[in-house]
Amino acid sequence: MAAESTRKVDMDKIVSLCKRRGFVFPSSEIYGGLGSTWDYGPLGVELKRNVRDAWWRAVVQERDDMVGIDAAILMHPSVWVASGHVAGFADPLVDCKQCRQRWRADQLAGGRCPACGGELTEARMFNLMFKTFMGPVENEASVVYLRPETAQGIFVNFTNVLTTTRKKLPFGVAQIGKSFRNEITPGNFIFRTREFEQMEIEYFVKPGADEEWHRRWLDYRFEWYVNLGMKRENLRLREHGPEELAHYAKCCFDIEYKFPGSLDWSEIEGIANRGDFDLTQHARYSGQDLSYYDEESGQRFVPYVIEPSAGVDRSLLAFLIDAYDEEADKEGIRVVLRLHPALAPIKVAVLPLSKKESLAAVARDIHRELRKYWMTQYDETQSIGRRYRRQDEIGTPFCVTVDFETLNDQAVTIRERDGMTQVRVPIADLVAELRTRIGF
Repeated sequence: MAAESTRKVDMDKIVSLCKRRGFVFPSSEIYGGLGSTWDYGPLGVELKRNVRDAWWRAVVQERDDMVGIDAAILMHPSVWVASGHVAGFADPLVDCKQCRQRWRADQLAGGRCPACGGELTEARMFNLMFKTFMGPVENEASVVYLRPETAQGIFVNFTNVLTTTRKKLPFGVAQIGKSFRNEITPGNFIFRTREFEQMEIEYFVKPGADEEWHRRWLDYRFEWYVNLGMKRENLRLREHGPEELAHYAKCCFDIEYKFPGSLDWSEIEGIANRGDFDLTQHARYSGQDLSYYDEESGQRFVPYVIEPSAGVDRSLLAFLIDAYDEEADKEGIRVVLRLHPALAPIKVAVLPLSKKESLAAVARDIHRELRKYWMTQYDETQSIGRRYRRQDEIGTPFCVTVDFETLNDQAVTIRERDGMTQVRVPIADLVAELRTRIGF
């Protein structure tokens, strides 16, 4: 409890910051909004892209045992029959007889409505998949589903990937994409929504090597968050108990983040040992051979699968919360997003000390050059102090100030976000200096 009391952020502050500065907006807001749907604004879309790029760079680009795909959202309905989603992807649903609100029965401590205390109906199972129709006729033969996960698109392409890449075990396939779940009780801002984005890996290994690879991926994925600036003390690994383990999983751990408020310790990534369930099921239902031939041993077998599955939106939220800081100074409270430079939506802001054309012209030229390499902003309105604060609040790691001395010495000042330190750098060396400080 003592550690929690030192945190300077709650969910209300994050929601306010996101709306005020253009990270996340309520969807369809001019029509009153749509429950638990959100739009990413100009800064949010950059932060989200940076989270995805950092993940892809770590799990695909920097490894020689990984490739990527982008499977379709709409898939043959038999995919979801084989995977077990049609029959078993459901939550227990109860209704309040008094206020008519709906709840997940497995998340209620008592037998009465949390909103009004009213009596609840008997629980019934509610399938979480969004159902729609393909083609002009709406009947059972034209039913398709919005995918509830991206994993199945990888499994059904196992042979295609194997044939075209000639990869040998162990190897993995990565995918980033939208998934859809008709959650009964979404909420907590962008933490639980009905439309969300996943970053998923299916890593195929020899049976018997699965437990070792599961441990490797647990360590590798945990350190990814730490390497991008997330505080280690706000992260933990939690193993699933027998009662919560998915039917297909041999073992599963969650990487959990210590969120403020009611979310407390909550999952941002699950890392499961799925055994050979998925490929075996799809082989059985499709009639296709999804086994692997090992040239070294001369054996044919169905690979086991390790699945690290992270939420883009949840990771983004955790990075925002972890980076949020407030500190008092002579002007009041300075709000700072201490985002890792790789994640920061804007890498560099160019700020002329004055609007005078002699300075503004030089600043615009510098801005034109820097935007070739990074996302940048140009800002010449209000005092330089206020402009620094604006950039601090959106997480910009570096500001380049063009002052009147620049006209004489052809140099500018780089101001660093976290320590507010300043250093004078020749304009000719600016790109090289920023590249060293940003890291790319």
